[in-house]
Amino acid sequence: MEEEIGFDRLKLTGVIGFNGKIRNGFLVHPDGQHVVFSLGSNVIIENISTGEQFFLQGHTNVVVCIDIDKSGSFIASGQVTYMGYKATIIVWSFEKREKYAEFVLHKVKVQALSFSPNSSYLASLGGQDDGSVVIWSVSKREAVCGSPAQPQSAGVTLALACANISENTFITAGENTVRVWSLDLENRKIRPADCNLGQIKRTINCLSVSHNDEIFFAGTTTGDVLTISMKHHLLQVIAPEKNGFSMGVTTLTILGESMLLVGSGDGVVQELCYTVRKEGKRCFPALAKTNKMKELLGKVTAITLRGEGHQFFVTTDKCHLYRFNYSDFSHELVKTCHNAAVNDIKFPYKYSELFVTCAYQDIRVFNKINQHELLRINIPNMTCYCIDILRDGAAIISGWDDSKIRAFYPETGRLMYTIQNAHKKGVTALCSTSTCDRIISGGGEGQVRVWDIREAQPANNQLHRSRLKRTDKSNSIQNSNYSTKLVAAMYEHTNAVSCIQISRDDKSCVSASADSTCIIWCLETFRRKQIIFSNTLFRCVCYHPTECQIITSGTDRKIGYWEVYDGSLIRQLDGSRTGSVNGMDITDDGDTFVTGGNDKLVKILKDKYIDH
Repeated sequence: MEEEIGFDRLKLTGVIGFNGKIRNGFLVHPDGQHVVFSLGSNVIIENISTGEQFFLQGHTNVVVCIDIDKSGSFIASGQVTYMGYKATIIVWSFEKREKYAEFVLHKVKVQALSFSPNSSYLASLGGQDDGSVVIWSVSKREAVCGSPAQPQSAGVTLALACANISENTFITAGENTVRVWSLDLENRKIRPADCNLGQIKRTINCLSVSHNDEIFFAGTTTGDVLTISMKHHLLQVIAPEKNGFSMGVTTLTILGESMLLVGSGDGVVQELCYTVRKEGKRCFPALAKTNKMKELLGKVTAITLRGEGHQFFVTTDKCHLYRFNYSDFSHELVKTCHNAAVNDIKFPYKYSELFVTCAYQDIRVFNKINQHELLRINIPNMTCYCIDILRDGAAIISGWDDSKIRAFYPETGRLMYTIQNAHKKGVTALCSTSTCDRIISGGGEGQVRVWDIREAQPANNQLHRSRLKRTDKSNSIQNSNYSTKLVAAMYEHTNAVSCIQISRDDKSCVSASADSTCIIWCLETFRRKQIIFSNTLFRCVCYHPTECQIITSGTDRKIGYWEVYDGSLIRQLDGSRTGSVNGMDITDDGDTFVTGGNDKLVKILKDKYIDH
């Protein structure tokens, strides 16, 4: 769509984080030097040593499953789409970094993907609305055959795995169903064999096949691991018999000939050992826990080996990536990001190497150059709606859904001060003056409030802002005492305040609200200077650098230029074709501004496209 109307495409240069909620959504490439993961509709290839990223773009919705063939030549990714539409599978060439083939057959969602051992075939499993398993020929780029994935008496099929030696064998499992499939290429059919579990009823989350194709393991929602014979389709072992894995087994990975790495829903990574004891002609298989165990934060969603397994990576649904050393089971956190919607983002004043973001439960500070997290501030079970950084860098101020304004020391993340009951329905917008001693806040009830912040003189007569300029090498930062005072409350909005911007001289500010008004306030008399009405729910507003105009946008998808003096509309242009515009910012020279919204597009507009 962008190319049709003459827009250039922005080049994506880097991403921070990954989608940790996808099962087995983080993989190490067979070369041992790259990792492959998904984020949104992109599949990302990242060099482990250098951090260089390459983006495979072609999906139209969120990627929900990925797989790499054993040779490392191909990457397969499947997406989810809307009800009534078919989901796309894309096979990528790893060497050329481009699309190799595209398959469209499953309805709504692709549940899982798996390459055959020699990369001749790709097996795909549809989601709950599809319920079918399909075999694709990678070389011919076409479907070979397909079949319903489960019998009518069973539930949804959730897991898929190909054999490690046999090219024509794969396994599916789910709610009360475990099937071993055989591919009949001549007749273009796949034939299932149901595994006999006796009286055992289980919902299986994940599968892992042994290197010799003799057995496979199945992790269940009840917290145990089933060991099933591949040849005879019979259940051999259920382990552990006692003290199963809490919240179910979520991922399995074979390590060597007899070791199994298990990830559970409560964040436990445990090693199990598979042994076979022989007494005459009888064999007694067993699966037992070893002493190697670690607890992580969040549900384990992927365990992927690097090389032969001397090192492996573990991801959780909290979007944390851990690197383990197998010898001593030590681990370190190597990558992390928000695991919920990012509500606001801010750069410090005239400094572009750092930025601050906020989301559910936390505020994070990132380095833009190396994309590493520098600081994390956690407030459990609370959502941060908005943030701002004081111009002198002395504090990070934030607005929360518990109606509090919290300020933090940027060096340590310690709490500086709290304004209790700042608004009735949460703090939804914030900004600070250039003098750094006043905060303007907006709330869910529609009020705009002005707060004075004063720092009490400490015992050593050295204010916190002065200590920021210290030249000694001491890292100790003493806490200061602060007093907060409500200066004024302005009541004209009748719905939530979505954005507040302040003028350069600190004498006026503009607030945008979901009540279809933008109000320009005088910060000397604390009265309304001008009001703007429009048939939209305003989402964002910013001052033009000349400060004789303001620019607004919202749910009507229009970008409006308004005169500050009398509130009249100067001009209006389309900001989006399909959804509301939720965020906007403008450069210091006023020639360029950027928007983003529900159409999932970031657009940069220049004045050469706009008639003044």
